[in-house]
Amino acid sequence: MLTVSGQLSVETFACAVGDVYTFGPTFRAEESHTSRHLAEFWMIEPEIAFAELTDVMDCAEDYTKYCVRYILENNADDIDFFNTWQDKELKDRLNNIVAAPFARVTYTEAIEILETHLKEKKTKFLVKPFWGMDMGSEHERYLAEKVFMKPTICYNYPKTFKAFYMKANPDGKTVQSMDMLVPGIGELIGGSAREENLEKLDAAIKEKGLELEPYWWYRELRQYGTNPHGGFGLGFERLVMMCSGIENIRDVIPFPRYPKKAEF
Repeated sequence: MLTVSGQLSVETFACAVGDVYTFGPTFRAEESHTSRHLAEFWMIEPEIAFAELTDVMDCAEDYTKYCVRYILENNADDIDFFNTWQDKELKDRLNNIVAAPFARVTYTEAIEILETHLKEKKTKFLVKPFWGMDMGSEHERYLAEKVFMKPTICYNYPKTFKAFYMKANPDGKTVQSMDMLVPGIGELIGGSAREENLEKLDAAIKEKGLELEPYWWYRELRQYGTNPHGGFGLGFERLVMMCSGIENIRDVIPFPRYPKKAEF
């Protein structure tokens, strides 16, 4: 079996021993032929015990800034090379990441911004934005590059296209999820607070048309006592893209695997 994520399993460790993380290969069967998608990529997934959504967002921002700051301080020659030959705005963009707090906006606010800018003819989109849609790369990049002009954390997405394990908000329409959107790429990180209430978790599983039985072990984390926890997944290759200015994800991994292309 090829894993999509280690998250469900690592929640067991987070509930037992506290803050943990995984780093390993991730596989996606979706037919995505873009410069940002692979069928196999590597993902870093921290899981934080006794955490709410704000803690998840804080950790994601701190982690991203730490990585960029480390590279700027320890790989200055490499950054100069990429800044000269690949992307002449790279160094300024990376310095901007560590210089100021990231923008934060709810999904509802983000859609309102996109709709307003479209109505005022400030931009054009291939897909017209509306509340309830899963924003595409064009919408995510517009928010990060044109509206806020820095990494932007969008949170409280509609539950309709999010996973069953995400903690429900009181409004009954959204869940406590977050995506970090960065200039040049779009989504870099996705995460959420996890639903720790067994009754609500079971209802969400059924709502997604799934069976309870395969998740018996995951449900037991709630059944016999748990704690509020949350985490996120960061695509390692997209992090490399952001830090190097490389535009195609197939150029930042030794043996890129994508639909109908897996020679090694």
